[in-house]
Amino acid sequence: MTDSGRTTLPLPDYDHLPIGGLESRVRSLTASEVEELLAYERTHADRLPVTELLTARLEQLEAGAEPTSGDPGALRPEQGGHSGGSPVSPATSPQPFSPPPHGTPDQRGKPKGDRT
Repeated sequence: MTDSGRTTLPLPDYDHLPIGGLESRVRSLTASEVEELLAYERTHADRLPVTELLTARLEQLEAGAEPTSGDPGALRPEQGGHSGGSPVSPATSPQPFSPPPHGTPDQRGKPKGDRT
């Protein structure tokens, strides 16, 4: 079941935006659109950093700030905030080492003998 409020939000991918991407993308919204997001946030996740961000932007707009284009390079959900792949390479790998002389977890040590 899809939340009908989610599909009508000013930012369609709002629920999946990282806070850094959200901060940039709300700059393009009008005061009424920011109010709509704030109401949605308060009735759903009610995340403090997000409500603070939206409240601050709403105050800026009410003080006379104009919506801008925002940052088109802001993190989008599909970017995920990481470059992908492993930073490990042969140059950054540690040198191989031998296991300790007392055995490894899969090779238990033998008893020293019968002590009777």
